[in-house]
Amino acid sequence: MMRRGRVRLAGAAVGLVILLGATGCEWDGLNTLPMPGAAGTGEGAWQIKIQMPNVTTLTRNSPVQVDDVTVGTVKNIQVEDWHALVTVSLDKGVRLPANAVAEIGQTSLLGSNHVELSAPKDVAPEGQLKPGDVIPLARAGVYPTTEQTLSSLSVVLNGGGISQLETITHELNATFSGRSDAIRDLLPQLAQLTSTLDGQTKDIIDAMGGLDRFAGQLNNQKDQLTRAVTDLHPALTVLADRRENITKTITALGDLSDVVSRVIAESGDNLKADLANVHPALESLANTGTKLADALQILLTFPFPMRNLNKALKGDYLNLLMTVDLTGARLDSNFLTGTPLGGRFGGVEGALGTIAPDTAMGKGDPVTGPMQPPPPPAPDAAPTPSIPGLPPIPNLPAIPGLTVPAPQQGGAGR
Repeated sequence: MMRRGRVRLAGAAVGLVILLGATGCEWDGLNTLPMPGAAGTGEGAWQIKIQMPNVTTLTRNSPVQVDDVTVGTVKNIQVEDWHALVTVSLDKGVRLPANAVAEIGQTSLLGSNHVELSAPKDVAPEGQLKPGDVIPLARAGVYPTTEQTLSSLSVVLNGGGISQLETITHELNATFSGRSDAIRDLLPQLAQLTSTLDGQTKDIIDAMGGLDRFAGQLNNQKDQLTRAVTDLHPALTVLADRRENITKTITALGDLSDVVSRVIAESGDNLKADLANVHPALESLANTGTKLADALQILLTFPFPMRNLNKALKGDYLNLLMTVDLTGARLDSNFLTGTPLGGRFGGVEGALGTIAPDTAMGKGDPVTGPMQPPPPPAPDAAPTPSIPGLPPIPNLPAIPGLTVPAPQQGGAGR
């Protein structure tokens, strides 16, 4: 009886194996079975696929979350082109942009994972995610796992610089000990320095930009700089060979400086007197302004300026009308101003009288009113014959050689 039961059990097992092989089913544990009532399994659920670089410990039936709310379930995980392809099923009302991102994170410290779907943070959302869409590798990733975090912390604690903090703290205590007042005064100065640097941020940036441009120019002229440094070596060699002569020259210049200093110290009063005597001449030269430069232009072509010489000379003749002022006041102003004789030449003229006569018209400055010959005297009028008591005859024609009646006699006069 027992043997017959064993035969039946073996037959059932063989039949189950044959059935599973015929239907192509496989058994990977309880996670291969759909979980009733899970998110993303109801009516209207839709599926998308995610290309993951690494699924870590993610399994089927793991939750899919949006803003920490479970909205779906992981349906399948398979390998495709050296990366994982995760199929997730989402509830009917889930709305995500077409450029959504997917990341695998840990739900708890015990190691359970979930898939986090969200809108992109670096670009604006676009479109809407639809059933059958695939989130590519560029928009998929994995949050650091607990194992990775603990491993990194172990590196910091064991092989990092944590052990050196004690040394740093000890040195800081030794530095600050007994210097609290100085450090207290230093802190406001550091704050002021920071504020000053913050106010000059633009200038600092401009200076850095100028240095960058200068470095670029140096880089562009690298060959010329290399050649200049190479050519400079012989010159430096010559200077090194003549170092003794250069030293003697500098020493002689020092001795000369001592002599000059002694001369200036001993003849300082004379030098001041000479400078005081030169002052009037320099002042007169300064008062000339541009007149001296303008006068030099006609020095070789006096009295005609060079720029007007071609207008004054036409052919082999020259017409000239010149007024020369040789009065004592003018000569004194032009030639004696600033000299010990300044102002005296005009005084002599005032004492002796005016040398030059007035203009022909009897008025005006001889410079502005050119001299003209006086008008000739009017000829003496001939006596007009008249007969006492004879009335004048109007409109009497003139006879050559004879006089005509005067105007007071009704004639035209002569």
